[in-house]
Amino acid sequence: MLNHLMDYGFDPGYYEQELKNAPFGALPARVVSVHRERFGVIGEGGEGYARLKAGAYRDRHAADYPTVGDFVLLRPVPGGDGQIVRTLPRRSLFARSDAFGPRGVQAVAANVDYAFIVTSMNRDFNARRLERYLAQTLESGAEPVIVLTKADLCGAPADCIRTAETIARGAAVLAVSAKTGAGLEALAPYVRPGATLALLGMSGVGKSSLLNALAGEDVMRVNETRGVDSAKGRHTTTHRQLVRLSCGALVIDTPGMRELGVWDAEAGVAEAFEDIEALAAACRFSDCRHESEPGCAVRAALEEGRLDEGRLSNYLALRRQARATARVKRQREGKR
Repeated sequence: MLNHLMDYGFDPGYYEQELKNAPFGALPARVVSVHRERFGVIGEGGEGYARLKAGAYRDRHAADYPTVGDFVLLRPVPGGDGQIVRTLPRRSLFARSDAFGPRGVQAVAANVDYAFIVTSMNRDFNARRLERYLAQTLESGAEPVIVLTKADLCGAPADCIRTAETIARGAAVLAVSAKTGAGLEALAPYVRPGATLALLGMSGVGKSSLLNALAGEDVMRVNETRGVDSAKGRHTTTHRQLVRLSCGALVIDTPGMRELGVWDAEAGVAEAFEDIEALAAACRFSDCRHESEPGCAVRAALEEGRLDEGRLSNYLALRRQARATARVKRQREGKR
């Protein structure tokens, strides 16, 4: 019964209890696109559209609202949009803060297996940005893979690879060229049938070219990048969507993935900067801010050259942002 949905990453065993307790007439489906209040879905009956069942999400937390990649339970409506009655538990979730929105947080992509953190090995290479994306990925629950693109245009790829490896905290670091095909075979274990991928990175780093190379076809339109300032090389996505490649892998394409904030990501920041966290454990004061306090093991490591100043500054900035947004979240939930 669920063979078609399994092609879209559905695991009946993982959701066995949810399926047993499903409301009468509700069937599993996956959200493949989001258009304001309407959702593109795919299930055993094929592709269609659905809306939230009236009142079903009234008392739910903001993060429970469906997003692209979610598995949901919905009631089919003959000749009309189905009704989504419940969001099924997620294996991973990317979210961003929405301080001025009615719900405070926006779910961006769900059930991502592998997050390709994409950056090019040219003037766009930025170690601090890699750290931010890594923290977000670790917080989400997806497995990070750092993909360094445009290897054919880089005169010293070993330097970029070495820098990325010092940041990666065990994540794979792969250098590739979508133009020549070099290194793409190393991505094969991730680009497999039923696996859901997401590409994180700024415009112009080669995400669309990489996706087209992996798919073996033009899935996304790409503009040529100018050699001087790398201003182009981008495509425009007007809505969030999940695309199934001919090889069977699934790719979530959403403009929000390059604009993620660090919403409630203290654990992800701590994991991405576990070297600094380990140093902080040796500080004299448990609430040390690593600025000018006596007995600060972090500042000592900085002064001794064992810690990069840029990495520390990025850690402190991300930690402040994560803690601030976590406070906003608690206040919105009525907690202190």
